[in-house]
Amino acid sequence: MRLGTFELVPHPDHPPVAVSRIEARIIGHDANWLQVRWRIDGSERVIVPPFAGKGRADGLWQATCFEVFFRTPGEDSYIELNLSPSERWAAYDLSGYRSGMVARPMPRDPSCTLRLGGRTMIFDAAIPVAGLPPCPWQAALTAVIVEDGGRTSYWALAHAPGKADFHHPACFALSVAAPGAA
Repeated sequence: MRLGTFELVPHPDHPPVAVSRIEARIIGHDANWLQVRWRIDGSERVIVPPFAGKGRADGLWQATCFEVFFRTPGEDSYIELNLSPSERWAAYDLSGYRSGMVARPMPRDPSCTLRLGGRTMIFDAAIPVAGLPPCPWQAALTAVIVEDGGRTSYWALAHAPGKADFHHPACFALSVAAPGAA
């Protein structure tokens, strides 16, 4: 696994209002859980969805949310996970680029935790590994941030040319090996 903290970049066509930086990193990965953290600097104008309790929900990307995409290297199919500060989540299987989307079964709800402090917010997600394909993965760590006034910015490790599109293969910029792999 490439360890470290990765700076996400906003899509140039959708600049943020006050958010100045977003970092994402995998903070834990074992046989049971994959833990991912996003740190948002300049978060004082971010609109946080209201608490809704754990449970599956569609359309989370229309508000502030955090997303992880996984694919097995060399395959067209991939998984999309949407994780909301409201504690709602969604998981989908896609058979190819933006096609064949169906709800992905998960053995239990992912855990989503938001902490606010001054101009910084931290979002942690714990995803049950039993709901994911075996490693290795190519992954995309992304964020949709809605700020006061309805301005939405789209953040990713990398963006393809053209419109904002987290499903594009260019966004799958992180390699993740099995826990304990060299």
